[in-house]
Amino acid sequence: MSDKLILASKSKVRKEILDKHNLPCEVKPSNVDEDVVKESLIKELASPELISKNLAELKANKVSLTQKDQLVLGADSVIDLDNELISKPENREDAFIILKKLNGKKHHLISSVCISKNGSMIWNYTDKAQLTMKNFSNEDLKDYLSKITDEALYAYNVYQIEGEGRNLFSNISGDENTIMGLPVLKIKEYLKTQQ
Repeated sequence: MSDKLILASKSKVRKEILDKHNLPCEVKPSNVDEDVVKESLIKELASPELISKNLAELKANKVSLTQKDQLVLGADSVIDLDNELISKPENREDAFIILKKLNGKKHHLISSVCISKNGSMIWNYTDKAQLTMKNFSNEDLKDYLSKITDEALYAYNVYQIEGEGRNLFSNISGDENTIMGLPVLKIKEYLKTQQ
């Protein structure tokens, strides 16, 4: 195994999680058009979990085609609200609409990871966390959004679980790394088998 994993994602959060767990990686974004893929899968009535898995695999495979014999990690996270896929917000108005949808409800955050080599998936894993959002007024939600930078808003779905976002929830069950987009402990377990 090469000593460096290749991360097929431009997510700063995922890179930070890998760094924190002493998994050196080189970043090579896949530039997969996620919206086109999601649209096509939604038409086929794919579940949010399947969409997340497919996107993680697509990203890893695409980058790994150009990285001979290297391990390439692809990842994707989606919100599943009663089997409705909720994607990252496009803008602040969008973020407000998403928060209103999640307001007072229970939803799942699904994070899928895939490791590919020479263009083919060799391992994958999907984890789910359950979050229950408190009930907020529209003013509370607007106030929450006003405290969050653009970068944070677009990087972490609509909530930052390691920052302001924790206060949005009455209950969080699941792995925090999964909620931030990378179930890193399972990745480490797999990489140990490759040494």
